[in-house]
Amino acid sequence: MSNFLIAVGLEHYLILSILLFSIGMLGFFFHKSIIMLLVCLELMLNAVNLSFVAFSHFANNISGQVMVFFAMSIAAAEVGVGLAIAVLFFKKKKSFDISEVEKIKG
Repeated sequence: MSNFLIAVGLEHYLILSILLFSIGMLGFFFHKSIIMLLVCLELMLNAVNLSFVAFSHFANNISGQVMVFFAMSIAAAEVGVGLAIAVLFFKKKKSFDISEVEKIKG
């Protein structure tokens, strides 16, 4: 059974990170919902965090993991503010469609 084990290297983590970032970027460009835009933004941020942790692990340096800790703390605050704005927008327009944002003035 141990003959079939494959070692996971840095390349595998970076390929996964590229795929996650690409999916998030495509979703960010093609979705019209504010909630989906926030989800895609978080997916891109997590892809970057994955690459930071992978580089940190393979370089035997903890600084990348510390940076990810702070980035995730800031991302949690960002999501809270983003969802609050989305809820206020939904109360006003009764829609999560991003094209409605252009119509709000002042």
